[in-house]
Amino acid sequence: MQAEEQTQTRPTVKPLGELLEYKDKSIVSRVLLKNNGGTVTLFAFDQGEGLSEHTTPFEALVFVVDGEAEVEIAGEVYSVRSGETITLPANVPHAVRAAARLKMLLTMIRV
Repeated sequence: MQAEEQTQTRPTVKPLGELLEYKDKSIVSRVLLKNNGGTVTLFAFDQGEGLSEHTTPFEALVFVVDGEAEVEIAGEVYSVRSGETITLPANVPHAVRAAARLKMLLTMIRV
């Protein structure tokens, strides 16, 4: 008898900024990884677009790949630029707006 071969996804190197294209007057997203531990999602926002204030029961890390974000956390606004990160605490109201065209990676950790 032959042993069953297990299929594995082969690792690939991908340029993060090229995985999504901007779309006029829109927000585009792509889930890159999802499992029981959390999700990693890439977003592309046209300038002025945003996510309205909300809360989540999980901590999250925003990494700005390209552009500039205005991130509001508990009423305080932070400017986050390309190459910078900001942590969104669990259960705290937050919102994101693209001050310029914006690509951001959102990593949400379930605890």
